[in-house]
Amino acid sequence: MSPTATGPVRVAAVDLGATSGRVMAGRVGPGSLHLDELHRFPNGGVRANGSLFWDVLGIHRESLAGIAKVARTGPLHGIGIDSWAIDYGLLDRDGHLLGNPYSHRDSRTDGVAETVLSTVGAAEMYATTGLQNLPFSTVYQLVAARGTPALESAETLLLLPDLLGYWLTGKVGAERTNASTTGMYDVRSREWALDLAKRIGIPWAVLPPLRDPGDVVGAVLDQVAEQLGVPTGLPVVAVGSHDTASAVVGVPATEDDFAYISSGTWSLVGLELETPVLTEAARLADFTNEGGVDGTVRFLKNVMGLWVLSESLRHWEDERIVEAGLVAVLGGAREAPPLRTVVDIDDPRLLAPGTRGDNMPSRIQRLAAEAGEPIPRTPVAITRCILDSLALAYRRHLRTAAELAGREVSVVHVVGGGSQNALLCQLTADACGLPVLAGPAEAAALGNVLVQARTLGADLPDLTAMRDLVRRTQGVLRYEPRPGPDWDAAEARLPARAVA
Repeated sequence: MSPTATGPVRVAAVDLGATSGRVMAGRVGPGSLHLDELHRFPNGGVRANGSLFWDVLGIHRESLAGIAKVARTGPLHGIGIDSWAIDYGLLDRDGHLLGNPYSHRDSRTDGVAETVLSTVGAAEMYATTGLQNLPFSTVYQLVAARGTPALESAETLLLLPDLLGYWLTGKVGAERTNASTTGMYDVRSREWALDLAKRIGIPWAVLPPLRDPGDVVGAVLDQVAEQLGVPTGLPVVAVGSHDTASAVVGVPATEDDFAYISSGTWSLVGLELETPVLTEAARLADFTNEGGVDGTVRFLKNVMGLWVLSESLRHWEDERIVEAGLVAVLGGAREAPPLRTVVDIDDPRLLAPGTRGDNMPSRIQRLAAEAGEPIPRTPVAITRCILDSLALAYRRHLRTAAELAGREVSVVHVVGGGSQNALLCQLTADACGLPVLAGPAEAAALGNVLVQARTLGADLPDLTAMRDLVRRTQGVLRYEPRPGPDWDAAEARLPARAVA
C-alpha cells in the first residue's frame, strides 16, 4: 500500500554541504509541504599528511544519526541523499572503501587539466561533456590518481551520495545529475563517455551503472534497518543527488523564462533548458551543461560563492576580531559606499582554504591591488567588496547565459542559504536590473523531498506541479532593482579574464 493511501508521505532528506550537513524530515500531502530540520552537523576538509580529505565515515555516522531521529518522530517512508558534486570514494572487490575520499580543493589536481586537454582537445571535450573547465573535476582527480595503489585496486567508483546510499542498501550505481558533473559523461546520450575515459587513460570499468532521479536505489539492509529503528524494506530513493539539481526542483517558478542562482558555498548561476548548449561560444564562455531532474539541462556557471565570505569570517574569528561577526559586517556593508572596490570573485587563488599566512582577506586585498582598485582595509569594507563582486559576477553570467541560450529572462530566483542574505539579494536585483525572488533557503532539501514523494505515490506528476506546491507553501521575498551606481562602469574595471 502506498503512503498516500493512508496519509501523507514522510521521508528523510539527507542534504550535505561542504561546510555543514543536515537531515530533514519532509512531509508531503495534498496541498501541503513541510520541512523540519532534525539534525545538523559541521563538515569540512580534514588535512592529513599534506592532503585534504573528507571525513566520509563521520558524514555517514551523522547521516545515520539524523535518519534515526526522523524515524523516532513519526512514520518514515523513504530516504534520499544529495550533496555537492565531483568527489568520490573507491571500493575494492569486497566492497570496502579504499581510503578517505579527497576533497576537490586538494592541490593534487594542479596542472592536470592542461595535461588532459593536450591529449583530448578542449573543443572535443566540451562537445562530449558540455562542462565548464573546472580544474578539480572528477576526471582530473582520477588522472591525478593514476598509478596509485587505491585506483589500481578499485573495483567501483561511487560519487559521495551514491557511496552513502551503498552503505545503506548494498547497491552500487551513479545517479545521472551527479554523474553529469564528472567530465566522463556524455551530456547528449546521457551515458558514460567510455571512449573518452579510455583515451584519457582512466580505468573506465570502475564506472557503475547509471540511475535516474526517482529510481529506487534499493531497500535498507536489514542490519541497518535494525540499527536505525526503521521498517525492513524501507526504500532509499535516488533524488537529484547533486544538491543543485535538487535545489532547481525547489525553485518556485511560474514560467519558463526564469534564471536561478543556487547561492551557498558555491553559487550556481544559470537557466533550466530542454537541451544542452554545445556551441563554441558556450565553450569559450566556459558555461556548463549538467543534468537536471526529469531530463532537463542545467545550463550554468559555477561562481566562487559565499565561500569567500565564510573563509574571511573564519579568519576574523580566529584572530578574535570581535566586530567582524556576520551580523556586524553585513550591517556595516549595507551602509558602505557601493562598488568602491570590485575584484574577480572567480579568481582561482580564492579556491583553496585560507591559512594563517595566506588568509582570505589578504587574498582579496592582493587582487584589489593588482587591479588598481582601492584596497579594502576593514572587515566591513572587505565584506562589501565580496558582495559587490558576487553581484557583478551574477550579472555578467546571467546575461551571457541568456545570450548563449537565446532565452529571455524576466525574473531571477535566488535559493539556498544565500537567499537569506538580504544585502546580496538586493545587490543582485540592482546589478541584473531584474526582480529577485529570494527563497526558499532549503530548496535542495525540498527538491530532495519532492522527488522522493513522487516516487512513493504523491500526486506530483512533473516539475510544474512540484514548483507549484513549493510556491504555495514556502515563503519568498521580492527585491526590486533600484536606480543607483553604474554597474557597467564597475564591470569595465575588472581584469580582462573576468569579462572574457
